[in-house]
Amino acid sequence: MGMEDIRKAALCQFAANGYEGASLSSIAAEVGIRKPSIYAHFQGKDDLFLQVVKYAFHEQTLRIFKYFSDRKDEPLEHTLHGFLIWMGREYENNSTAKFMLRVSFFPPVPLYNEVLDIVNPFLESMEQKLTRILRKACDTAPFGHMEPVDVALSYMTLLDGIMVELLYSGSTNYHRRLNTAWPIFWRGITLIPPHEA
Repeated sequence: MGMEDIRKAALCQFAANGYEGASLSSIAAEVGIRKPSIYAHFQGKDDLFLQVVKYAFHEQTLRIFKYFSDRKDEPLEHTLHGFLIWMGREYENNSTAKFMLRVSFFPPVPLYNEVLDIVNPFLESMEQKLTRILRKACDTAPFGHMEPVDVALSYMTLLDGIMVELLYSGSTNYHRRLNTAWPIFWRGITLIPPHEA
């Protein structure tokens, strides 16, 4: 058993139990090795956790970018709304996504700064990617009166809000908030101001 097996087992343990609830002993047992064998690949629990965080964010970045790439010819409204739904499914069905979201909102106190050093560049790259998508759609999308960077920031704020609901209250409240917030958000960015009508 090697580094990849340990990392996969650790991801599942951290996703299910958090940083505090997961132990190197339980991770080693899941892989079928003794705890000291982990130290052949990682310096300790903190190092393992941070390596898992980097891995999770890398994997989810690829999946997110693929989501948008696969839908580049679809209507923008469908793509943006669909992404909010897709993220909910990712959280429910993908341990990497679940771990990524949990650690984004609840980083362990001892590793707070180290985790934010991974989370913040991810959020910046997401905002930049979204801004590029919106800039390309500007000529045909109905929000041409708004700056794409402002629309991207508003969308990221909406995404944050409903993801928090998913983490705290579960899928039912997540969908209720999404179904209420999305039409208001879309109307807000597509409604042409009276002085421009």
